[in-house]
Amino acid sequence: MVLSTFNMAVIRSFLGAIAFYTAIPLPPSWPLDFGRVARWAPLVGLLLGGCLAVVDAVLQGWGMPILTRSGIAIALWVMLTGGLHLDGVADAADGLAVTEPQRRLSVMQDSLTGAFGVMAVTLVLLLKVAALNDLPGDRWLMLMAAAGWGRWGQVAAIAFYPYLKPTGKGAFHKQVMRLPQDLLWSLPVLLVFPLLLAGGWQVAIALALNGICIALLVGFWFYRRFGGQTGDTYGAIVEWTEVLFLVSCTLWLRAIV
Repeated sequence: MVLSTFNMAVIRSFLGAIAFYTAIPLPPSWPLDFGRVARWAPLVGLLLGGCLAVVDAVLQGWGMPILTRSGIAIALWVMLTGGLHLDGVADAADGLAVTEPQRRLSVMQDSLTGAFGVMAVTLVLLLKVAALNDLPGDRWLMLMAAAGWGRWGQVAAIAFYPYLKPTGKGAFHKQVMRLPQDLLWSLPVLLVFPLLLAGGWQVAIALALNGICIALLVGFWFYRRFGGQTGDTYGAIVEWTEVLFLVSCTLWLRAIV
C-alpha cells in the first residue's frame, strides 16, 4: 500500500512536469502535482528530444534534405515547449541591455519584447538550426542530450544561486527544492543513456563532460551578470545551454564518431 502510494505520487509529479514544461496536452482527468517539478525537467528534456528525433528520422526516410529537417526540428522544438524558455531568452537579453543594474528586473518584467530580446531569440534559433545541420551523425542522440543537459543546467541554477524576487514564475522552484536529491534525481539517466543507446563509452563520456561544463558555466555567467536568478534567467539558461552544447558538438564529435 505504501509502495503504491509512493508510485502514484511519482507519476503525478512527472505528469505535472510534462504539463508545466511542455505544450503537450494531457487528459484533464489525469492527476497532476506541480510541487518539485524541476527535478523532472532533464527527463522531460530527454522525452522532448526523443520526439524530435523520431520526427527527424521519419523525414529523413522520406528523403527530406538535412537543412530543411533541421529547421523543422527546431520549429517543432519551440512548439512542444510553447516557447516557454525562449521568452526567458528575450527578457534576459532586454535586461542585460540596461546599463543600470537596479533597473534590470523591472525591464525584464515588461511584457513588451525589446530589440535586444528579438536579436537574442533570433540568434538562438539560427545557431540551433546551423549546428543541427552540421552535426556529423547521431542527430537523435544530440537532440536528446542537448534538451536534457539544458534543463539540468536550470536545475543546477535553482540549486546553487539565490532567487532575486520574493515572488515570480520561478520562485516556487527555489522554495520547494530539496538538495542534493533533486539536483541528482535525473543525473544517472543523463550520464548512462548515451552508453545504453549509442553503445560508445567515448561518446558517453564526452557528452557528459560537455553537458555538465556548459550547463554550470552558463548558469554561473547569468549569476555574475544579475547577482542571482529569476524565472527568465532559468529559461535563458536552458536555451543557451542547448545552443552551446550543439555548437560545441560540431567541433569535437567528428573526432570520435
